[in-house]
Parts: sequence; structure tokens; C-alpha cells
Amino acid sequence: MAPSAARLHRWDEIALEKITEMISRKTVAGDRLLLAHVYLKRGALVPIHRHDSEQVTYVLEGALRVHVDGEEMTVREGEVLRIPGGAPHQAEALDDTLELDVFSPPRKDWLAPDDQ
Repeated sequence: MAPSAARLHRWDEIALEKITEMISRKTVAGDRLLLAHVYLKRGALVPIHRHDSEQVTYVLEGALRVHVDGEEMTVREGEVLRIPGGAPHQAEALDDTLELDVFSPPRKDWLAPDDQ
């Protein structure tokens, strides 16, 4: 399979996808990873879940209380958390939060039909 061609993306031109009243996101998918800006309002809860993709979460603004495989931690602005593939995890926004998530391989449940 040939790799995809290079393509420039601008966050301000990507449509905001509303997940819930408290959570929205913008995504960019590559062949082997998915990058997402995730916007969480204070008090937003991402329920416990797991996926095969390895996840790296970089908090750009705000703070999250995260539970990963039974361990609780707070991830604040400027900090990065790595979540192994398959690990159960959940997050609660302690403030209005903007995070940058990277998933490898891309989460198929987050891909738009034209990304697949």
C-alpha cells in the first residue's frame, strides 16, 4: 500500500465535532496515527473505556483527573500522559480543558468515512 500524499491542515479550518454538551473535538488522520484537539468543559466526564490504540495526551490548557488501570493522577497544562493500548481509563475535566490526543494506530471509531 502506497503512503498518502502530504497534506496541510489548519485547526481553525477543521469542523468542530460535538460529542456531548460538554465535549467536542477536531481530528486529523494519517495512515498510522490520529491526532485530535479535544475540548472539555469543566466537569466533563469521559467514561471508563479501552481501545487497542496507544494514546498520548498532552494538556495544552486546563487540567484533567485521569484514572488509568486503577491509578489516579492529575494531568495539568504542559504535561503529557501516555496510556498503553488496552488499558481501561477515564478522565474528568477539572477546568475548561484543551488537550491534544495522539492515537496509534488510528482509532477507527473516530475516523470519518472518508478517512477509512
